[in-house]
Amino acid sequence: MSMVYLSRLKLYCYAQLWLVLLFETGVVNGEVPPHYWETPYSQPYFDNSSRREVTATVGQAALLHCRVRNLGDRAVSWIRKRDLHILTVGILTYTNDQRFQSLHSEGSDEWTLRISSPQPRDSGTYECQVSTEPKISQGFRLNVVVSRAKILGNAELFIKSGSDINLTCLAMQSPVPPSFIYWYKGKRVMNYSQRGGINVITERSTRTSKLLIAKATPADSGNYTCSPSSSDSASVVVHVINGEHPAAMQHGNSSASSLRWNSVPFLAMFMASAAATSSVRCLPAGVLHWLLLLWLAAAAVTLNWSSPILDAWQLPPFPSVRRWSLDGCGRACRWGRNTGRGRGISCS
Repeated sequence: MSMVYLSRLKLYCYAQLWLVLLFETGVVNGEVPPHYWETPYSQPYFDNSSRREVTATVGQAALLHCRVRNLGDRAVSWIRKRDLHILTVGILTYTNDQRFQSLHSEGSDEWTLRISSPQPRDSGTYECQVSTEPKISQGFRLNVVVSRAKILGNAELFIKSGSDINLTCLAMQSPVPPSFIYWYKGKRVMNYSQRGGINVITERSTRTSKLLIAKATPADSGNYTCSPSSSDSASVVVHVINGEHPAAMQHGNSSASSLRWNSVPFLAMFMASAAATSSVRCLPAGVLHWLLLLWLAAAAVTLNWSSPILDAWQLPPFPSVRRWSLDGCGRACRWGRNTGRGRGISCS
C-alpha cells in the first residue's frame, strides 16, 4: 500500500468525522446550537443611544425608539408599566386601544412605539422588553403636555388712534417649534392681509410671533387671536379710540388705576355733601358708623385694594331695633311713617 493512498485515506476519514460533527450540532441544517446564546457576545443588548425621556404635546404623535442589538430570533414587546399591560409584541398590537402601534423595518435594530393623539393620561413609563431568559427591559418616560399660546400684556388693550398695535405671542410648553403661527382678527387671517401697514414676524426657534399694525384706526378694533400649529390659541381684545377720550387709554395697568383713582374725588364729594345735610348728621351713631364703613368698602372695591384691607373692614349689622334713644343731634329717633313717603326714620 503506497504512501499516497494512506494519505488520501486519512483525509477521507477526517472529512467524514467533521461532517458527523456538523450534523450533530445542527449547523448544516441551519439550526443554531443551544449553547450559541450562552456566549456573552451573542446575547441581545440595548443600544443606549436612544432618548429615554420624551415630551409630546396633546394631539401630536409620540414616538419612543428602542434599539436592540443581536436580537436573533427573540421578540421585542412594549409594556405600559403602570398596569403592566402588554401593548405590542413584535409588530402586532395586543390592546384594544388602536392608538398604540409598533413600527419596525426589516433588518433594522429599532423598534418604535407610536402613540397617536396622546393625552395627558398617557404620561408615564413604558418598557421595551426582550424575550430572553431572564427577560431584559429598558424604561422610557413619556410626558404629554398641553401647549398653550400666550399673548403678552393685558387681555384687553386700548390704543390711541394713529398709534401702532404691537402684539407678541409665545407658544408655551411646546417641545418642538411650531411649523406656523397664524394671527386672526375675528375669522380673517392677518398673515396675508391686503391692508397696508401690517407685518407679521415669526421666529420658530424662539417660538414667538409678533403682529405689527401701523397707524391703527378705529376700524382695527376687534378680537385678535394667535394660533400656533401645535398649541391652543390665545386672544386679546383691542380698542382703538380717538384722542378725545384720553382717560380710557391703557398702557399696561396704568389706565385701570387712573380710572379708579379718578373715582375718588367723586366719592369724597358725595360723602362731604351727604355729611352736610341734617338728615345724615343727625342719624344715630350706629347708623353713621355703618354708612362710613360702607363707603370705605365701596372705595376699596373701586380702587381694587387688597383683600386683607377689605377683611379688616367688617360691616356691622344694620341697626334693626324699632327705636333708638338718641340720634347724633341729641333727639329721640324711631322708625315711623312719613306722610306720603312710606316708612322711615323720624326724630323728635
